[in-house]
Amino acid sequence: MRRKGVGTTGVKSWMVVSETGHARLEDVGKHSIMRRTGLPARDLRVLDPVLSYPSSILGRERAIVVNLEHVKAIITASEVLLINSSNPFFLSFLQDLHIRLSNLNPSSMSNDMDGGYEEKPLANDSRNGSPVRIPEDSDADFLVRADSLKSSAETGTGTGTGTPAPKPLPFEFKVLEACIESACRCLESETSTLEVEAYPALDELTSQLSTLNLERVRQIKSRLVALSGRVQKVADELEHLLDDDNDMAEMYLTDKLNARLCDQTSLKEGYNSEFEDNDQSDESNSEKYDRFLCPKLDVEELEMLLEAYFEQTNGILQRLTSLSEYVDDTEDYINIMLDDKQNELLQAAIIFDTINMILNAGIVVVGLFGMNIQIDLFNGQPRQFWATTGGTFGGCLLLFLVCLWWGKKRYFLSH
Repeated sequence: MRRKGVGTTGVKSWMVVSETGHARLEDVGKHSIMRRTGLPARDLRVLDPVLSYPSSILGRERAIVVNLEHVKAIITASEVLLINSSNPFFLSFLQDLHIRLSNLNPSSMSNDMDGGYEEKPLANDSRNGSPVRIPEDSDADFLVRADSLKSSAETGTGTGTGTPAPKPLPFEFKVLEACIESACRCLESETSTLEVEAYPALDELTSQLSTLNLERVRQIKSRLVALSGRVQKVADELEHLLDDDNDMAEMYLTDKLNARLCDQTSLKEGYNSEFEDNDQSDESNSEKYDRFLCPKLDVEELEMLLEAYFEQTNGILQRLTSLSEYVDDTEDYINIMLDDKQNELLQAAIIFDTINMILNAGIVVVGLFGMNIQIDLFNGQPRQFWATTGGTFGGCLLLFLVCLWWGKKRYFLSH
């Protein structure tokens, strides 16, 4: 039975994936999402499946908004909220995301994915082993992130030999990478399918020009134009992020959350103690606060991640460009073939017009001999009749050959 108010309060079904890779369905309203992620309403409209928005990746203070093909997600420092969909690529994306976050093999999670989405147990607190449940409309996720960061710091990051271990990607970058990779996989799959259908259809069109083949090529070209636009939009979005370090810095949600939690108390004490001094010190503290909340981050890690998928999208775009050029070459070849056929028809029309003119000349001769007049030629022997008839046909044939020679000399006729 449908929940009361679902259709009128803007409540939607969201797939919520935690840091451990556990997925659960939640019915959450728009205003709850706004309080939960700190996003304005205009950013949520980008994710509306009813509205047609181009691909985009938006970095905000507490969340990253991802709208790429079938993936419509809100990434925070502790969870990711996805608009549930039955698209096969979306289901594949969920499996890949589960593997990335939980470090499981595909065989170990097949039963979980096939059995439907159920609410998984939340992560245990590292201090007492009790489950930590995050309220929907509170900032308790900050405290959970602080405990997890403290636990990881206590365990150490080095190996047994004292060599520092490679720094793992933060949660938001793992999810962002999975989103971009799934979108690229979808675009590459559609590109491969289009190539398999396009090249044989184009080759068949060159060998047999027909209405059916022309219609197939027209549909293929329409799909090619639409797919090229989608790939170009994804590539432009990645290029825009790579060109703007500030936008990439906004996506370091874990670092911003860690910095805010570590020094929040000391910053407030220092700010309150100097607030009553004078306006000069107040302005100085404000600058310190701004510099603290918006530190100058090294975006090389995210830049390297985005560059890899930017090159992949450029590769897909290059394949589509090659296919588009092949379509244009085929169209040029078809136009040349049509022009050649048109020239042949014009030459045939010239030849038939010439024959018609010569036959009219022979008819004039016959008409002269059919007149009711008396001349010596009419009273001659039968051989005179045959000589006259042969001379008429011979003259017409000679005139026809002369016309052909003149037409070839003037390049009206090619052969």
